[in-house]
Amino acid sequence: MILSTIGYESATLPEVIAKLRAAGVEVVIDVRAVAASRRAGFSKTMLRASLEAEGIAYEHLRGLGTPKPGREAAHRGRITEMEAIFDAHMHTPEAQDGLALAIAIARERHAALLWFEACASGCHRRIVAERIREATGCEIENL
Repeated sequence: MILSTIGYESATLPEVIAKLRAAGVEVVIDVRAVAASRRAGFSKTMLRASLEAEGIAYEHLRGLGTPKPGREAAHRGRITEMEAIFDAHMHTPEAQDGLALAIAIARERHAALLWFEACASGCHRRIVAERIREATGCEIENL
């Protein structure tokens, strides 16, 4: 079982979709707290429609998004602070519900966690992916 992650920071929507299709991704799990973007095609409604037109399902799990203080810390390069904020957030009922759903999806289909940052190492999606791996034993692949 493989769980993919993908960031769209330096990519166009067609490039992201091509990577997802090449990897065999069946469902994108959007782990943004706010599923809106200034980048063309990456806001929730357009992204969902574009993915579904390509046969890829879309699930927005807002509860797995980084709270605003964590996003602000990450934007300032304070990754350790972001991780601490996100870890505290992961103990909330909303985050626990989101994680349970993400785990269930990942057990059934090849899923990809989506977030803005291209590099997963400084992104909270790495933490979410690790928690899913702990529950499922899946392999993580950063696209």
